[in-house]
Amino acid sequence: MWVIISVSRRAARRRLVSGDFHMNLHIASLEDDSAQAQLIARILENAGYRCTIYTTGRSLLAALPRVAPFDLLLLDWEVPDISGLEVLRWVRSRQGHALPVMFLTSRSSEADLVEGLMAGADDYMIKPIREHELLARVAALLRRSNFGQASERQAFDVGPYHIDPAQGVISLHGQEIDLAPKEYELAQLFFRNPDRLFSRDVLSNSVWNRDIPATSRTIDTHLSNIRRKLSLRPENGVRLSASYALGYRLELVEPS
Repeated sequence: MWVIISVSRRAARRRLVSGDFHMNLHIASLEDDSAQAQLIARILENAGYRCTIYTTGRSLLAALPRVAPFDLLLLDWEVPDISGLEVLRWVRSRQGHALPVMFLTSRSSEADLVEGLMAGADDYMIKPIREHELLARVAALLRRSNFGQASERQAFDVGPYHIDPAQGVISLHGQEIDLAPKEYELAQLFFRNPDRLFSRDVLSNSVWNRDIPATSRTIDTHLSNIRRKLSLRPENGVRLSASYALGYRLELVEPS
């Protein structure tokens, strides 16, 4: 099962900022189980979303290039013709990491969780579907996506940090921080996607455009540098944390 939320980016941002998350958001659901598909559609439509059902992975993939940019994707691992993992990899390889993705699946093993997150998923929810949890996770991913998808050239703030992509500069409390080019790219990726988990594979391909061997200290060195240089600590409202075997995320926290 896939769920895709599609809407005009500008209109969506206005609604997200104002707190009206639901109006006119279009959700496409790919689900091979008719009862599950009906349940998902009912939950989403009762919450104010529009929902379209797809019955095969290929029909949904065929529709992707023809429709407006999507805002969110939910997917089941096991679908009739193409696995959810394969579809995720297709999306990531062709559309990058801007589109937030969450697995909604019966697979519950730690190995599946790790594999899905390392392939680029943003979240993972295990069936049976719980209405309030599903809606809360969808809303959280939409907020996070809206926060992280500011125009590539538009400056934005994260707490006391000011990120200016046009100048390639990050400032803390008004003081410009001296960062190497890759340190800046890595830091900007985290600031654009607060609370999103990034695997080492995703970081290496997003920042270095290549796979970096697990034995290399390149990623660890750059993470250590931006943590130190940018003072990524709770007193500044952020924390760069590592999840064992999963990856890294920049968490937004209450300043100490």
